[in-house]
Amino acid sequence: MKEIIEFVRPFYDDKDIMHDLSHIERIKYKLDELAEKVDIPFNKEVTEIALYFHGIIYSHESLIKDLLQDLKYDPETIEWIVKVAWESQKESKPSTNEGLILHDAHMLEGGRNFEIIKSLITGSVRGQTLDKTMDYIENNLLNEGQCYTDEGIRQYAFMKARTKEIFDEMCKDIGR
Repeated sequence: MKEIIEFVRPFYDDKDIMHDLSHIERIKYKLDELAEKVDIPFNKEVTEIALYFHGIIYSHESLIKDLLQDLKYDPETIEWIVKVAWESQKESKPSTNEGLILHDAHMLEGGRNFEIIKSLITGSVRGQTLDKTMDYIENNLLNEGQCYTDEGIRQYAFMKARTKEIFDEMCKDIGR
């Protein structure tokens, strides 16, 4: 795993503070938590390797495949890892057990308050006005996203309720 972490590190160094390597660490924490609570078999090694490629798969898939080949993974395992990395994306509907648990861990990253906090921080870091960030939350978070494992679905319902509660309170407090 050390070679994989060293490979991805420079790519995450260029990302904003909510999508750097700490993003991967937060998802890993949630992945470990979900692994104890879900009753689905999955390949932990494939899932964890795919996790490290989660934030760069869309821009560096061919480099990732080259690295995995250099690390002596067989072609079938390489394709499996790549598939799971793609399945971890918010918009995906995973077809593998590894993708299901990694996707849900990504959606639940940081716990029930994190979704709205992350959006506010990311909007600020990107130089958006508060009004534009609130529009993003309203149009892209409040009624969007899905988890697929029973535990993920349960936790995600709490997260969504909390996001809506904080959003509604902020709207009231800022006269929106």
